[in-house]
Amino acid sequence: MTILITGAAGFIGQQVAARLLARGDRVIGIDNLNDYYPVALKRARIADLETRFGDAFRFAQIDFADHEALARALAGAAISGIVHLGAQAGVRYSIENPRAYAQSNLVGHLNMLEVARERPGVPMVYASSSSVYGANESLPFRVEDRVDHPVSLYAATKKADELMSETYAHLYRIPLTGLRFFTVYGPWGRPDMAVWLFTRAILAGDPIRVFNGGDMRRDFTYIDDIVTGVVASLDNPPPDDGQAKAGGSRAPHRLYNIGNHRSEELGRLIDVIEAACGRPAIRDYQPMQPGDVKETYADISAIRDDLGYAPTTPIDVGVPRFVDWYRAYHSI
Repeated sequence: MTILITGAAGFIGQQVAARLLARGDRVIGIDNLNDYYPVALKRARIADLETRFGDAFRFAQIDFADHEALARALAGAAISGIVHLGAQAGVRYSIENPRAYAQSNLVGHLNMLEVARERPGVPMVYASSSSVYGANESLPFRVEDRVDHPVSLYAATKKADELMSETYAHLYRIPLTGLRFFTVYGPWGRPDMAVWLFTRAILAGDPIRVFNGGDMRRDFTYIDDIVTGVVASLDNPPPDDGQAKAGGSRAPHRLYNIGNHRSEELGRLIDVIEAACGRPAIRDYQPMQPGDVKETYADISAIRDDLGYAPTTPIDVGVPRFVDWYRAYHSI
């Protein structure tokens, strides 16, 4: 099988590519290598895949929001599955640079739906986000919950992606699975995420910013568990049987939460990072940031019942693994 992965130089994209390549699939990876965070890390991820898997992995630096460049890159490629993970990420950055989100997350997602439409029967798994739940106070978040009140533009674009996908599944019977990721962390992670930011600051002896006075909770999900859910979704596309599916669609379109099914206090996360780093944090308490939410907590019953998804990695295990990787990557 040859799988197309967008965002292949990203955190989740690299790890999904590695899992698929390790089991014998071929992967075409595309990414525009934008500078939202250091491009050197993205290039290192691609180099890691090329070193480990050779010709089974083919990379093209293109922007999937450019439909003509996308068509040229994929001309003649026999694709048996699509994992669309590329996007402009980040809740807070969407306040500073909203147009980047419209281009990547709206135009880009539409282009990928067209790629799937041109290949009848080829399933596509795409990245949504737990951010679509906004300030939902009903916990844990369920895929059946209304998600009509996003509190960031990033969340609004991800909700729009789900709506566009529902339309394409209905009109063209494309098998689509949208995955609402909950705070992913682990080796090769993103430098704008809390686990990376806190680890870097603690090891450097710098203060960490703790928002909302520390009164926040997140469903932290280890990368290996996320990848297992992505691959299971790719291998088990929704049937076109007219039956209601996770998220409510009767078209071949499912929506799943992928989380750890436990909500951790921010203070406990910091405690675990401190222990893994072997030094205390300097905590600089800050107010809540615009676009942030106080708590996330995933109900994973839908993906558990349909695909057998069962996360296995608590932060007590996953955080030390990340800190060990971080030290090795930065030669600390």
